[in-house]
Amino acid sequence: MEDKTILVIEDNEINMKLIRTFLEIGKYRILEARDAETGIRLVREQHPDLILMDIQLPGIDGLSAAQFIKNDPDLKHIPIIAVTGNAMNMDKEEAMDIGFADYLLKPFSLKVFLDALADFFKKRQT
Repeated sequence: MEDKTILVIEDNEINMKLIRTFLEIGKYRILEARDAETGIRLVREQHPDLILMDIQLPGIDGLSAAQFIKNDPDLKHIPIIAVTGNAMNMDKEEAMDIGFADYLLKPFSLKVFLDALADFFKKRQT
């Protein structure tokens, strides 16, 4: 999906490397941020097609960052998918209430990850 740009906001280098590799295999353009503040700046500057956001971030957490993005009229249309190890139902419910489009649990396989992104973009086109 060479025409799609995805911003990954992830502080863990190993997870970032894995997600980057998966996105490269899927032929997505990739933007990277290691914290929410940098991620929000990149969202403003680049207007990516999708944001993949870790929930546990240093400083501003992913839930707060998503609320900030969803409250900004110029950014709120950009979908955000949580990519997290938080498996509690109440974590997912809170994320979905904020406006996350989906919730992917780490760890995930290449197939599960790329299928989820392909399905997401396919649904957005219909």
